[in-house]
Amino acid sequence: MENNPIPVVTVQTSPYDDQRPGTSGLRKKTSVFESKRNYLQNFTQSVLSSIDLRDRQGCTMVLGSDGRYFSRTAIETIVRMAAANGIGRLVIGQHGILSTPAVSCIIRKVKAIGGIILTASHNPGGPGGDFGVKFNVANGGPAPESVTEKIYQISKTIEEFATCPDLRVDLSRLGRQDFDLENKFKPFRVEIVDTVEVYLNMLRSIFDFSAIKGLLTGPNQLKIRIDAMHGVMGPYVRRILCDELGAPVNSAVNCVPLEDFGGQHPDPNLTYATSLLEAMKGGEYGFGAAFDGDGDRNLILGRNGFFVNPSDSIAVIAANISCIPYFQKTGIRGFARSMPTSTALDRVGEAMKIPVYETPTGWKFFGNLMDAGKCSLCGEESFGTGSDHIREKDGLWAVLAWLSIIAARKQSVEDILKDHWARFGRNYYCRFDYEEVDPRVSFYLMRDLEALITERSFANQQFAVGNHNYTVEKTENFEYTDPVDGIVTRNQGLRLTFTDGSRIIFRLSGTGSMGSIIRFYVESYERDPSRNNKEPQVVLGPLIAIALKLSHVHERTGRRGPTVIT
Repeated sequence: MENNPIPVVTVQTSPYDDQRPGTSGLRKKTSVFESKRNYLQNFTQSVLSSIDLRDRQGCTMVLGSDGRYFSRTAIETIVRMAAANGIGRLVIGQHGILSTPAVSCIIRKVKAIGGIILTASHNPGGPGGDFGVKFNVANGGPAPESVTEKIYQISKTIEEFATCPDLRVDLSRLGRQDFDLENKFKPFRVEIVDTVEVYLNMLRSIFDFSAIKGLLTGPNQLKIRIDAMHGVMGPYVRRILCDELGAPVNSAVNCVPLEDFGGQHPDPNLTYATSLLEAMKGGEYGFGAAFDGDGDRNLILGRNGFFVNPSDSIAVIAANISCIPYFQKTGIRGFARSMPTSTALDRVGEAMKIPVYETPTGWKFFGNLMDAGKCSLCGEESFGTGSDHIREKDGLWAVLAWLSIIAARKQSVEDILKDHWARFGRNYYCRFDYEEVDPRVSFYLMRDLEALITERSFANQQFAVGNHNYTVEKTENFEYTDPVDGIVTRNQGLRLTFTDGSRIIFRLSGTGSMGSIIRFYVESYERDPSRNNKEPQVVLGPLIAIALKLSHVHERTGRRGPTVIT
């Protein structure tokens, strides 16, 4: 402990009007945080001030980052401000590194009042990349809208923040560091914890590690290829999959967290995880996976690069949920998916007589269902999968779920999926992303599209594309009434449903740091097993043509095509 009490200082500041948190916290270009005076301090103070003073004094919080550029500087700033604002104990990952699932796990384990995660998820890093600050609440999940709105309102009127500029923490040294502060009765404690240990112990209680180890090391060992994309997951992959479960060390690649993710886009999809896809196409590996920057998203591939659509992934896990010991103990309370995610999960739920909830995009909606005991397993089409073991999507959990299923069924990824389609039918599905669009263009595009599809004359509209005919059954701007607290969330995406069950969905994404992201999704169900091995974009071609015709997205954005196709 310091010999002389560390001063607590109040600093005058001026508010910014652009600190409204999005779906996953406040995300901006890194240069905004670096160049705008007190930009990080203002938002951090707004987060801390959103916690009732009586709850804040002496409480425990968790702090971690995905290791991207500016994280070290931000951690130092937040530690000093947490101390000055009365936080009693701050739990931080060694070197400041914690995955988003690990933060959620630790919040719940130590009964913290919440946690701050420094990440921009799957967005690029480095000085020219993105940075983000995300606040998770006491259940371990993302702050609900009532909290993020409170943070935003405080940020618009903030006049000062509190800090301890002389406080220095050694992020490399495991254990406790106590600091005596001026005018504080109790010392401020920083606890540096092993990045992986608490999370690993949780996974041991969920999965049959011996069965997975047998799969990865036995005489018929499954060769795997895991790409951490130079994000936070490197230490977790090496410690859990290699050291604990026996996968060869060379199974794991790009496992050193880098501030700029090696100059790559840490987004686990077919556009950005190209090195993994090429390695899998060679046929040497039977299972492949990649994770995003902060470890909550996952990509699953089979031999020869066989792609598992995230909507199918959650449906397959649901159909084989008995392969995971955790659910044998807890039972299955319900399934949930975001509205844009395909309805493949619904068909599994119907067959198993398990309720399926359809929510807006955003893990906080799943968290509310889980806290109420209504949901055990959930997923989003944006490569997010998870369960009620924490309140975040969890990339490595999804990988271990798949390995558990492979170990139990003794089938390849492709055969497991084809058996699933034979039993439940196939939901052909594609997503198209148009990134960094002028916000005014996207606003007017969505406004005009909503006006068009909600006109009375649009009802029962028919579209003929080649030999295909589609009749509109229903159009809506999706809104959600939470079955737990009755809160209504509106304007969550424009949805067209056709009489054959096909869907087209348009929505704006809140995960970008610059401009806006327009996404549209198309889905068509095929029950006939003989027609379930076609190329999705070929099957969905007529619906894609309808979506482009209705939205005029290329004409209005000046683009020739999407940035990313999933």
